[in-house]
Amino acid sequence: MNKGPFYITTAIAYTSRKPHIGNTYEIVLTDAIARFKKLQGYDVYFTTGTDEHGQKIELNAHENGVSPKEYVDTVAGEVKQIWDLMNTSYDRFIRTTDEDHMRSVQKIFKKLYEQGDIYKGAYEGWYCVPCESFFTETQLVDGKCPDCGREVTKTKEEAYFFRMSKYQDRLMQHIEEHPEFIQPESRKREMVNNFLKPGLQDLCVSRTSFTWGIPVDFDPKHVIYVWIDALTNYINALGYDTDEPGEKYKKYWPADIHVIGKDILRFHTIYWPIMLMALGEPLPKQIFGHPWLLSGDSKMSKSLGNVIYADDLVRYFGVDGVRYYLLREMPFASDGTITYENVIGRFNADLANTIGNLVNRTIAMGHKYFAGVVQPRGAVEGTDEELIQMAQDTAKSVIAKMEELKVAEALEEIVSLARRSNKYIDETMPWALAKEAATSEEKKARLGAVLYNLLESIRYIGILLLPFLPETGHKILDQLDVKEELRTLDSIAVFGALEAMKPTGEAAVLFARLDEAKTLKRIEEDNAAKAASAEKKEEPKAQPEPELISIDEFEKVELRVGKVLECQRVKGADKLLVSQIQIGGEVRQIVSGIAKYYTPEEFVGKQVIVVTNLKPVKLRGVLSQGMILCATDEKGGYCVIRPEADVAPGAEVR
Repeated sequence: MNKGPFYITTAIAYTSRKPHIGNTYEIVLTDAIARFKKLQGYDVYFTTGTDEHGQKIELNAHENGVSPKEYVDTVAGEVKQIWDLMNTSYDRFIRTTDEDHMRSVQKIFKKLYEQGDIYKGAYEGWYCVPCESFFTETQLVDGKCPDCGREVTKTKEEAYFFRMSKYQDRLMQHIEEHPEFIQPESRKREMVNNFLKPGLQDLCVSRTSFTWGIPVDFDPKHVIYVWIDALTNYINALGYDTDEPGEKYKKYWPADIHVIGKDILRFHTIYWPIMLMALGEPLPKQIFGHPWLLSGDSKMSKSLGNVIYADDLVRYFGVDGVRYYLLREMPFASDGTITYENVIGRFNADLANTIGNLVNRTIAMGHKYFAGVVQPRGAVEGTDEELIQMAQDTAKSVIAKMEELKVAEALEEIVSLARRSNKYIDETMPWALAKEAATSEEKKARLGAVLYNLLESIRYIGILLLPFLPETGHKILDQLDVKEELRTLDSIAVFGALEAMKPTGEAAVLFARLDEAKTLKRIEEDNAAKAASAEKKEEPKAQPEPELISIDEFEKVELRVGKVLECQRVKGADKLLVSQIQIGGEVRQIVSGIAKYYTPEEFVGKQVIVVTNLKPVKLRGVLSQGMILCATDEKGGYCVIRPEADVAPGAEVR
């Protein structure tokens, strides 16, 4: 039965580096919700992807000696590889470098500009490169970024701005009228009290100080700043167009839920709804800001050396073992934590000892006592009623928990049913019934009924696990050898649908118990080997011998003395000065990356040494007709090279 469309998204991952297990939690969480909705009969469309523009990407690419596109292609490939490794069922992996996305972003920007929601101005404030965010002096914490705690730089540049304040009251009204819009409740209070009530400032939506972004098509020196580019992926992934949205957009929008990290909640619950209001489009039905997964007691950070990656964990615990820990250990509204010891403990207790042991010994008993043939259900006794009631209650409870997005609690309900089934084995003692079955048809029938109840309970567990541990759920149902119609949520509405007098599959181990000491030792050895390998890669390479040139080659370089007549900063470039330099009877314009070390005022009047026979180039769109010679020290400081005494401009340097 098709219950209608259901659209769900993750935030798109920023392609600064390979995602760690904390980043991976979001895709696994969203996948579990999406799969559960499919199990309920919804027509689900699930998108994820990568956010690939911005100054930080441009800098990272430069440091790695590659183009920004080459850099993001590599990282986006790593992201997609991990998402696929974790067995996630997304329908589209959108990249903000996709042609259809970029075209739509330009059209959206232009529409908002033409209707007066975007205007040109100038920005002066403090900028955090890692967060790609501007802050006022009062927003800084101890002079640093309030979001990440890193250093900020004073920035002034021409920019386009979005009129946030125009839609503030309308957004506040929407939040008040739709209490489910922002979840959990604590996150909603935070957004309202910290951002909406104090009043919204207009949002900077373009930059000129870097080029790696989507150009504003009617003002190409500007690139569209991160949030209009990144946030609109949710509609562009469905084929949105400002002129005529596509059929997929009409079918699935508005989104039923955006699943995002709590650290980007402001952008999704304030900026994004206001953009949609300005476009005249419906708002998403719900935005869920999930908590963080901490490494021990700290947020994961490469600088702290506590980063854990999904592919490493999968090597030790398997895909479903990792999925289970992520989904089971993360509370609804507070941060979770991950350590190798905790993963091993949870793996052994819940997966190996409880679920794995239950399935293995029940199917093995069925083969031992009845050659694997499922026996008739038989009469229901008191102990049976408790198990049957719990199985039915578990199915209802899991559905209710998932409606509230309480995934960890839903999984605990399933494991509790497995625990109760194991207790049922202890209570009914099939091995004792088997001894009496040889001489008593009544005991034989009772043994068959007990095993039937256990197999049916296991079928419930297998079906309910499908959204969370897809491989495990299917393995359980395969061992039962049940047909497709008995693998649905509808088929566990009533206990007892399992077919009797048909064979099950063979028993197989689902999760082998881990030896904690041996596993930790293996992890420690692997980490030490990786650290040694990384250290070896970082060892300074022997400097190559300088390439020697002949005097004839050196004489090709023309060096002359110049005098700086005028100097000013290059607009939109923090490091560049453009100078008018007299060299003999002519004046050359030269652009130099020395703005951090000289002001335009102190540079005027200086004599400098200029390479005058270089081919002219354009830097930030400004013509440069030579090069000023500078010296640099080991700390990166610069000083221009000057004659010891004043000489006539144009004098040759030999």
